[in-house]
Amino acid sequence: MSSWLLALTVVEQLRQTGVRRVVLAPGSRNAPLSIALERASRAGEVELHVRIDERSAGFLALGMAKASGDPVAVVTTSGTAVANLAPAVMEANHAGVGLLLLTADRPVSMINSGANQTADQAGLFGNQVRAAVRLSSRTGDVAAWRFQLRHAVVAAQGVRSRQPGPVQVNLAFDEPLMPTDEQLDRPPSWQVDASLPSPPVRLPAGPRTVVLAGDAPPALGRRAHQVAEAAGVPLLAEPSSNARFGRAISSYRLLLGKQELGGEIERVVVFGHPTLSRPVTQLLRRRDVEVVVVSGRAGWADPGFSVQRVVDDVELEPVDEPQRHWFHRWLTADLDLQTRIELAERPENRFDEPPLSGHAVARAVVRATAGGQLVLGSSNPVRDADLAPTDPQLAPATVWANRGLAGIDGVVSTAAGVALATGEPTTCLLGDLTFLHDAGGLWLGTLEQAARLRLVVVDDRGGSIFHTLEQGGEAHAESFERVFGTPHAADIAGLGAAHGWQVAQVELADELRGRLAVPPRGPEVLVVRVSRTDRRAWAQRHAAL
Repeated sequence: MSSWLLALTVVEQLRQTGVRRVVLAPGSRNAPLSIALERASRAGEVELHVRIDERSAGFLALGMAKASGDPVAVVTTSGTAVANLAPAVMEANHAGVGLLLLTADRPVSMINSGANQTADQAGLFGNQVRAAVRLSSRTGDVAAWRFQLRHAVVAAQGVRSRQPGPVQVNLAFDEPLMPTDEQLDRPPSWQVDASLPSPPVRLPAGPRTVVLAGDAPPALGRRAHQVAEAAGVPLLAEPSSNARFGRAISSYRLLLGKQELGGEIERVVVFGHPTLSRPVTQLLRRRDVEVVVVSGRAGWADPGFSVQRVVDDVELEPVDEPQRHWFHRWLTADLDLQTRIELAERPENRFDEPPLSGHAVARAVVRATAGGQLVLGSSNPVRDADLAPTDPQLAPATVWANRGLAGIDGVVSTAAGVALATGEPTTCLLGDLTFLHDAGGLWLGTLEQAARLRLVVVDDRGGSIFHTLEQGGEAHAESFERVFGTPHAADIAGLGAAHGWQVAQVELADELRGRLAVPPRGPEVLVVRVSRTDRRAWAQRHAAL
């Protein structure tokens, strides 16, 4: 056996098990796999993307896997390169996204020897992966390697466990690392049957019911919308739920505090992963509310520890006349509140265009991306989008966000992965710190495919979300700016331009809308300067409304 033969077997099994996309971070120990993948790419057998930053490569693969619905492989060399995948692995684990981590390694006999780039990296990701497989060019044969690789892909797909996620395949390559004249025999046929979901459970009418849609892939979001519409119940849909269109209640997180609306809820049917706002968490913690979760996977979300039933799918009996009236009270209150929110952003007696705010930018982006691809960064951008009104006349966007752990890392790379996997113009709304955190995701080699991606960076010169939390209160003002506000003077436009992205800066709403009206034709950075000094006041004003 040889390293070249092991590399050929890996590429063969990627093809046979349907893993078409691979993200590669170059190195020395993964050389045989890199060469085998490059040859397969030229032959049209795999779609190869090369990145020099493993953390960026991991999130690029994550974005592709989210948008395609299929596992994506990411290849690294040995040593610290493997550890740089950890943030993307953790997000993929909690979001249930299939990643195949092909981590090159030195032979086991070199562990603890002090040899260059040698670490005990097998099992490095612990319980963050669905499975961990170890292969060595020194041991086993092609048949054994094929079995282990198929097992790894099936675990990443979740077709048997109904729990997709990341899987590590640690590949110990021995020297020589360059190609030989060895060839593989014809692989045997291969097929695995999926575990099938149960039919929908029909819930009777009676309790005042809302459908709550958290972060969800498009198919699940559309199902949540369909269930709510068919029954005639309020739909409370987070911005990355893919259910936030039609008659979804766009200001639900504020209305949950009204006793005659939120206080009267008796049953919640949950789709997806709802973690965006405290009012939702408080609703799910109420012991007087029946909570039913719809999950097609082995696991389910229960942030309030109150779930009483978990089902694969659900149907609701249509509500009676009193509950239809209750639903229309939600719709009326939502329309009224959205009108007051928009008026509150325009100062009294001011007829010129007011300065842009994070909320205004989010509204413009959500409206402009109707029917397209939208990626939302964590912190304030996704929350600002959560207050943007829905328009029944517009087709909904397909929305993506890293809400498994809701970190700010890797958003630029994730958005690039979505754009490359869909092949469609994609817009990403994110904050300045989120942009800076993934500056490595701006790098693109001159031989690599460029995404049609526009980054709309809301630049408020620091961490504005903390203004709205407890540490943003007057009692902590002396400590706030340095350890929470984290002010900076980074030239965001200059950083984008240095990486070859088309860059523009806007300050007025009309200019913003005009630029958003033209789909991105390549990598673009649109910087929108806003103030963060009034963030806390806006949050309090919204709550008062």
